[in-house]
Amino acid sequence: MPQDARSELAPHGQLRAAINLANFLLVTGRTPSGDPEGVAPDMARAIADRLGVDIAYVPFATPGALADACGDGVWDIGLIADEPARAEAIAFTAAYVEIEATYLVPAGSPLERLDDVDRAGVRIAVSARSAYDLYLSRHLTRAELVRADGIDASYDLFVNDRLDALAGLRPRLVEDVEKLPGARILDGRFTAVQQAIGTRRGNDAGLAFLAAFVEEAKAGGLVARLIDRHGVTGRLTVAPPA
Repeated sequence: MPQDARSELAPHGQLRAAINLANFLLVTGRTPSGDPEGVAPDMARAIADRLGVDIAYVPFATPGALADACGDGVWDIGLIADEPARAEAIAFTAAYVEIEATYLVPAGSPLERLDDVDRAGVRIAVSARSAYDLYLSRHLTRAELVRADGIDASYDLFVNDRLDALAGLRPRLVEDVEKLPGARILDGRFTAVQQAIGTRRGNDAGLAFLAAFVEEAKAGGLVARLIDRHGVTGRLTVAPPA
């Protein structure tokens, strides 16, 4: 491994890995010491092991807060979805896992297909600054996004304000639909969230190292084993090769 990759990714002698605690598929619990546990923390630890340094987790409550901290010098790698708005400051690898995003609609809704949702007067609850919020912000032309601070809050907003649709990750919507008699999840997906590993722009050697690691982790079965280990089989999908 080139020394310059270690110097860029662990300039303080340890790998500071930013973890988005809001992603319930990638962070599924806490260790006895209080560190985040799940696919994303384990990926970060594997990277630290490859670099030959200790891991230090830097948790964030939301993906937006994690992305905002890129220029603050508090993390070296960030495990977060690759999105164009974030890529202005963060250099990303290819995705290591994908998560489908779609809509949940209430009982009696006239919305039948994904294309039906982007209509004038349709109001969609969404978790603010999530990857799928950023995607919808770029692609919707007529429907209105109504943002809440976090996934749970977006569900509450959808129910309490009687909105027309709830945008979310399919695995979470499968849980939510069970609580709402007559509600439906629309077939298909409007996007697949690309969970990747990022570092600050300018860390060219570090990014090359991370990109190669991600491809090896997918091809060699590490990502699949982590998905199985943390009980999220069928909800996370190993991303295709870059």
